[in-house]
Amino acid sequence: MGAACARELGRRGFRLVLMARSTDVETLAGELGGVAVRGSVAEREDLARVVEAARTRFGRLDAVVNNTGHAPKGDLLTLTDADWLSGFDLLLLSVVRMARLATPLMLAGQGGAFVNISSFAAVEPGLRHPVSATLRPALANFAKLFSQQYAAKGIRMNNLLPGWIDTYPVDAETLARIPAGRAGTAEEVARAAAFLVSSDASYITGESLLVDGGLVRAV
Repeated sequence: MGAACARELGRRGFRLVLMARSTDVETLAGELGGVAVRGSVAEREDLARVVEAARTRFGRLDAVVNNTGHAPKGDLLTLTDADWLSGFDLLLLSVVRMARLATPLMLAGQGGAFVNISSFAAVEPGLRHPVSATLRPALANFAKLFSQQYAAKGIRMNNLLPGWIDTYPVDAETLARIPAGRAGTAEEVARAAAFLVSSDASYITGESLLVDGGLVRAV
């Protein structure tokens, strides 16, 4: 999903700084004419290197797409303290840290936008992903609070909530629950992310946009 977002933003003219733990990020950055940073979103120093790369290479930072891996999974009460703390670092604190690091550079420019790739579990929790389902609503509230403080300064933050996406296998029982009748694609999520960081979404902030094919029934 991260690679699809990078390709879509590159297609729309963004100059890119990409981070991932694997060497694939270097190949993708080379393909897109961007800058590669090897690191983890759970490490503050690695996030700082991303922001510094944008500052030194491009002199500005217009948009951030926060996309993480998956938090630990398991039975609700057998997940360990370490599992919960790992999920907290990955899903929530990584976004808080990036906001701390990137916001000053956006303030020094013409504003900017954050998009946090979250999950439909933020509004429809399930026992398959207890850590994610517990922490994703906190991310929604952080985006609301950030927007209260920075919207008037030209910086927006929104969350994107994908449903079941075909980057992972989706079984027939799950597919039957999706009104659209299929899993989504990484490219569909990427286009939604690109919209949210664009000027077309200039009056949208603090929101959580479902991209789920109608999966979530809650209003």
